[in-house]
Amino acid sequence: MAGNSSAIVAGLTAAALLTVGVLGYQASAKAPAAAHTARTDTARTALQADRDKDSPGAPPEGSGQGSRVVYALGVDRVWLVEEGGKVRRTFSVDPSTVDPEPGTYRVTSRSKSIMGSDGIPVENVVRFAINDGTAIGFSAAVDGSALTPAPDPELHTGGIRETRADGEAMWRFATIGRKVVVVR
Repeated sequence: MAGNSSAIVAGLTAAALLTVGVLGYQASAKAPAAAHTARTDTARTALQADRDKDSPGAPPEGSGQGSRVVYALGVDRVWLVEEGGKVRRTFSVDPSTVDPEPGTYRVTSRSKSIMGSDGIPVENVVRFAINDGTAIGFSAAVDGSALTPAPDPELHTGGIRETRADGEAMWRFATIGRKVVVVR
């Protein structure tokens, strides 16, 4: 009889674990997208902090004077620089497949939200250059998919991806006509 009770307990335990697993899966499948986005944004914020911990506070030498956005291609980093040289914010970005040539540009257009050339909805788009027929600008993916593996090199995309928080800071800072300096 003791063998039968052990089998019954084991069977009930297995059934309970299976039920909990199924209920957990169903709950996660029905969870609001905002909860997933919040977890994803938190993970990206931690990744961003890790990437930024050794970042220099000052923009690269030779990046000009005055109020400007500085984009360093070699380190995929942006600085928002106020008049007088004070850095308002610096952050890492994910480059597009088409880089702007080094030089000085001006913000030419902005869009609050559009579909990116890679098919991902983006927001806070700040355009400043065209290279090889491709418009280039900063943007943040609405789904928070910044800081992911590089885009398909076969696609000619000009979207330099930022986190949503960095995209919001860029949007407030980089108005039409703002200087954008691109350095190697």
